[in-house]
Amino acid sequence: MVYILYLNRFVVGITVLVGVVFAYVNRGQSEEWVETHYTYLIRTFWIGMLYFAIGGVLAVLIIGIFVLIAVAIWVIVRCVIGLQKAAKGEPIADPRSWWI
Repeated sequence: MVYILYLNRFVVGITVLVGVVFAYVNRGQSEEWVETHYTYLIRTFWIGMLYFAIGGVLAVLIIGIFVLIAVAIWVIVRCVIGLQKAAKGEPIADPRSWWI
């Protein structure tokens, strides 16, 4: 559900906040493989916010637009990979990774 809320952020921006709150509230109350997904989602939120902020500031210099596009693609790819693994009941291999 949280992955869907994250992806829906591109249509309705506030859903990402609902998703990260849900991830924080439920972390520590689930099976180990699910915990890796919550950690992955929380880190996706904070890393994404950092780079969206950097891209927003740099948008004045045009390069920020490319940063914003790259971050949006990064978030989408992480969510799709997470959804695929969650559907199979698999954990995220390295939930603390900054990459994919």
